[in-house]
Amino acid sequence: MKTIGLIGGMSWESSAEYYRHINQLVHARLGGHNNAQSLMATVNFEEIKAMQFAGRWEDAAERMAAAARQLQAGGADFIVLCTNTMHKVAAAIESATDLPFLHIADPTGAAIRAAGIRTIALLGTAFTMEQEFYRRRLADKFGLTVLVPSASERKIVHDVIYDELCKGTVRDASREAYRSIIRTLQEQGAEGVILGCTEIALLIGPDDSPIPVFDTTRLHCEAAVNLALAA
Repeated sequence: MKTIGLIGGMSWESSAEYYRHINQLVHARLGGHNNAQSLMATVNFEEIKAMQFAGRWEDAAERMAAAARQLQAGGADFIVLCTNTMHKVAAAIESATDLPFLHIADPTGAAIRAAGIRTIALLGTAFTMEQEFYRRRLADKFGLTVLVPSASERKIVHDVIYDELCKGTVRDASREAYRSIIRTLQEQGAEGVILGCTEIALLIGPDDSPIPVFDTTRLHCEAAVNLALAA
């Protein structure tokens, strides 16, 4: 079994979900008392959030690269970044070590294509929804058309993530707001929806959506376990 190197803490709420999913998946595959071999380098999200909101992406990139180097020094066999937004600086992580880097958009895009879907809605932080780094990878690598909510709806999605979910707060009113946004995106042609922030699955599941839901946290964890257990 390979050792999974996790860069976590963005937020720790979703990083805990990574740890839980990965170990449950390994146990389901191997049985007995098996769990994953893993390391987690956890950053302080308050510092990372300040860099994001100030546009200090180079500083954030160096922080992610440093975490990757920690994991390599600790014996990790590959790197998993437990957040969608910080994949904006994926290139810095990839160049920081000689370890494989498992990009979160790749298992997500593969699952969407396997489902026969070509037009997909994307929910996430404003950075993920509005900037090119995530949508472009899905378009270029998987041929997907990516829809995002309106400006006012993007603000709702973004604020719920930072002000509620990252702090472990789950509100019924926010769930209903997300449901309404998903229905609007369906009316605009979306055939499925990406939960493109690792905290969103704390709020929304398949029963909350009239179209298929693609949980990036779960898909990323499944891909990590597949790689860890590959011969």
